[in-house]
Amino acid sequence: MKYKRILLKLSGEALMGNRQYGIDPDRLAEYAKDIKDITDKGVEVAIVIGGGNIFRGLSGASKGMDRVQGDHMGMLATVINGLALQGAMEDAGIETRLQTAIKINEVAEPFIRRRAMRHLEKGRVVIFGGGTGNPYFTTDSAAVLRAIEIEADVILKGTRVDGIYTADPEKDKTAIKFNNISFDEVLSKGLKVMDTTAFTLSQENELPIIVFDMNKKGNLLKVVSGEEIGTVVNV
Repeated sequence: MKYKRILLKLSGEALMGNRQYGIDPDRLAEYAKDIKDITDKGVEVAIVIGGGNIFRGLSGASKGMDRVQGDHMGMLATVINGLALQGAMEDAGIETRLQTAIKINEVAEPFIRRRAMRHLEKGRVVIFGGGTGNPYFTTDSAAVLRAIEIEADVILKGTRVDGIYTADPEKDKTAIKFNNISFDEVLSKGLKVMDTTAFTLSQENELPIIVFDMNKKGNLLKVVSGEEIGTVVNV
């Protein structure tokens, strides 16, 4: 395996499958199988998951809701998704721990860096819920922050698109895919990979990002093995 320790970033929308909202158990089972394929190879896996399939604080704020309250609702949505993913992975035989940035002791462990790293060393998958625990920060920022804290080798951003393009490939059929691109090029070309805060934090810490299609079976194993799947963003 090319990478020993990874942080996998999943969007909440990815859990919907073909539904309009909520969680698709079949999609969860597919993800759990793909994750087991790499943990069986000895890869240490941490996961940050969004909450957009349940609630987005930003969309709530755009309709008059208090932004801080909306963001806290979004954090709780990520915990719900984390619990769902934890259940699916444990059904697949993966030992898993859910840690949250906000204290919900009856549901999950609080995030403690040393404990998280110890879980990873013991072969457990660690899911980080609750974002950063602060409003105004996205789960992209949480993913980069946690990746740096646990000393991950790479951030794998699993999406429904197979990499970074010059434009949205679902809308523009002439869009051209990048196999490799630098942080500076992404910024100069105005390409959307992560929100600016998260992307800058990743760049400053020289933490590479790989954007790939998580919904294609076997892609996660191919990426971790070092195959040229998706787009690599590097210094």
